[in-house]
Amino acid sequence: MAEGIPVPDFEYRLCTGCGQCVQVCPDRALVMNDQRPEFVPGGGCTYCGLCEENCPTGAIHLSYEIVLGTE
Repeated sequence: MAEGIPVPDFEYRLCTGCGQCVQVCPDRALVMNDQRPEFVPGGGCTYCGLCEENCPTGAIHLSYEIVLGTE
């Protein structure tokens, strides 16, 4: 979790540094840094799940479920 905002978790031991997560992020909340993806500090991750969906090695996990309520 970055600054109290939920972001997907990375298992860097599984990450190959392919950058697919960065390419598919519609919010541009990810950048490559030393061949590893990192969330932009204070970035705009909307927890859409595209990074997890497109990771070929399963290195990204959305550990929270966001449920929208009707109040």
